[in-house]
Amino acid sequence: MALPALAGAARAQAAPDALAHSQVQSWAAFDTSGTFAPHTITRRAAGPRDIVVEIMFSSICHSDIHTYKGDWGMPAFPLVPGHEMVGRVIGVGAEVRKFREGDIAGVGTMVDSCGTCANCRADREQNCLNGTTFTYNSPDRISGGVTYGGYSRKIVVKEDFALRIPPGVDLAGFAPLLCAGITTFSPINHWNLQPGQRYGVIGMGGLGHLAVKLAAARGAEVVVFTTSEDKLEDARAFGAAEAYLWSDEDAMRRLAGSFDLMLSTVPVAYPMQPFLNLLKLDKTLVNVGALFPVEGLQGMMMGFGRQSLAGSMTGGIAETQRVIDFAAHHGIAATYEMITPDQIGAACQKVITKDARYRYVIDMTAA
Repeated sequence: MALPALAGAARAQAAPDALAHSQVQSWAAFDTSGTFAPHTITRRAAGPRDIVVEIMFSSICHSDIHTYKGDWGMPAFPLVPGHEMVGRVIGVGAEVRKFREGDIAGVGTMVDSCGTCANCRADREQNCLNGTTFTYNSPDRISGGVTYGGYSRKIVVKEDFALRIPPGVDLAGFAPLLCAGITTFSPINHWNLQPGQRYGVIGMGGLGHLAVKLAAARGAEVVVFTTSEDKLEDARAFGAAEAYLWSDEDAMRRLAGSFDLMLSTVPVAYPMQPFLNLLKLDKTLVNVGALFPVEGLQGMMMGFGRQSLAGSMTGGIAETQRVIDFAAHHGIAATYEMITPDQIGAACQKVITKDARYRYVIDMTAA
């Protein structure tokens, strides 16, 4: 019984410098303009249940852009975003059991929760009743101040909030699974999408293209709705059976009442009723993109079809591990373009203008 503890202690003692508090290079926004610049942050010393991860790849999520723009309230500047990261474990605390030095770990949207409330005990740490600690711009219950994310060279995190990345996968392509992947996978699980069911994906950007890949691997008949004509062919390549432009009125009429489940990944508010009309009786459209007041709903039409509009965000740690393992099993990874840290601001602007195809992944080793 004592041997694992002794081994853990030996591992921790083998690399004391890796466990010490450190000054770390990061890339931060200092205002709402979207300009990023090098910035030094402090990472805490690793505790007995912490791991230290040298970040290799960190991807850009539209949430990062909403945050620095102040769309959800003014953030604490300087802001170091990033909640989709993969890297190598370079230090482990004496009580760590889940990782060894040299392992590859992922860190997603959250880094702490109370661990004792009903939601945490149900593997819903993202809904912690006492306050989830999100990966960046969140009150840091351990170090004080706010948390800093993955646009940095290193992160210290509790082992319970790190994910195991299987060997042999595209590490850069797996980084987006830590947010975009779980955000689109969780509704598939909760609403129990079955093989052969018709699944509509509205918007095919960073989230939407993974929604297509994951649902197709699940055996669903995926149909994509996009405003970008050049994405129609991509949608089919990712596994969609059909793809349509929003402006295709004939298709919208023809497809009315034909979907078992729909997912909206669009990051801004838009009239949703035309897509609710595509649902079968008693079915659901799940919004994971627009975290603003919804628009254009008609109560009579929703009532007549008894259709539901639901919301969902990220998933818990256990469910996030599940999507990572699912993706590895099915050979799924994000489609991405690699950038260097000095290109973060320009890449964010391309996300805003819908020019990303489909995720920008920052090579943190190129810093």
